[in-house]
Amino acid sequence: MTDPNAALIQRFYEAFQRSDAEAMAACYAPDVQFSDPVFGVLRGREASDMWRMLISRATEFSLTFSDIQTVGQSATANWVATYRFTQTGRKVVNRINARFAIRDGLIYEHHDSFDLWTWSRQALGPKGWLLGWSSFMQNKIRAQATKGLRAYRQQPKK
Repeated sequence: MTDPNAALIQRFYEAFQRSDAEAMAACYAPDVQFSDPVFGVLRGREASDMWRMLISRATEFSLTFSDIQTVGQSATANWVATYRFTQTGRKVVNRINARFAIRDGLIYEHHDSFDLWTWSRQALGPKGWLLGWSSFMQNKIRAQATKGLRAYRQQPKK
């Protein structure tokens, strides 16, 4: 792969496949801005800590990625994460579209998009199927994710 931006995105997802949060974080600029439907907007180390937390809690995790495309300093990719959702033990297959902005060989913007209702139906079961479409439930999911990340970030580092 001769395109350095495509190689950067490939390196990011290969690290994710290996559950190597530090290698993922090394692909991010210090002032990275990340966003997705669950965590909202995260900046800087907070974004890397989200990956550290998710990887540390992942069970039965696998990841595939495809369709890395670059145009100038922008990139897109598709990825699929399969895992057991820790809180319910339910299997989740989450299909995600990612957009990136790259500066000086590092990712400084990363935006993941996926259908939160589809995710909630898998992760939460009947409750997610019945209420996962509602702004009430989606806000509750976001609040729980934010609370979990805050608690993780407050833990003493090893």
